[in-house]
Amino acid sequence: MRFMETPDNATPTADASQENQGLTGIAAQDWATAAADDNYRAAVVDLLGALAYGELAAFERLAEDAKLAPTLADKAELAKMASAEFHHFEQLRDRLSAIGVEPTEAMDPFVEALDGFHRQTAPSDWLEGLVKAYVGDSIASDFYREVAARLDSDTRSLVLAVLDDTGHASFAVEKVRAAIEADPRVGGRLALWARRLMGEALSQSQRVVADRDALSTMLVGGVADGFDLAEVGKMFSRITEAHTKRMAALGLAA
Repeated sequence: MRFMETPDNATPTADASQENQGLTGIAAQDWATAAADDNYRAAVVDLLGALAYGELAAFERLAEDAKLAPTLADKAELAKMASAEFHHFEQLRDRLSAIGVEPTEAMDPFVEALDGFHRQTAPSDWLEGLVKAYVGDSIASDFYREVAARLDSDTRSLVLAVLDDTGHASFAVEKVRAAIEADPRVGGRLALWARRLMGEALSQSQRVVADRDALSTMLVGGVADGFDLAEVGKMFSRITEAHTKRMAALGLAA
């Protein structure tokens, strides 16, 4: 999955302004120190593996979406975004190699779930592809930002860097809003599509976490500074709220 910000640079679910203030536990440590905890190390390998495959899949998907683009300018814009996604993948691949992990082995556990998501949410046209990239992928971005707040400083910096917007957000909003203005009936179809994306993205995320013991343990508090169960619920509430704001930016009802 690919990750974007709303075009007005709305505050992410993990408050960046507080990122370096009052950090304790693992969040205050660097990778070399935090990785002494084998469970934490395994959780980070899972996280980077999932993110790396998400970036690689995003590169492939943008290349496919370019085939649906109505103009050469649109094709070129998607090609530029695809290039940025591949660069993000390379950063994650290189980090995995640097910490002694084979990148393909780290990514492999997440291939089935992510490929399944993309099969079940294959866009039928250009506009559905834009909505998927803007709404669907941003759900994953929100999730990773939430987790990043609890990571060691080195891993946190990398994760936040690869979540940088490639420019797809404002591009998608501009194109979708223009299409709705030209034909208001398009709005209803795209609103239903976005709701489906939301459901599928959350379902796949929950399956991935449930299948990976180290990652799920970190999220529910088994690793120092992880989320407790109540915090997990709050996290998904914040993700849902962010989704509602993105829908409004597109001119669609949540």
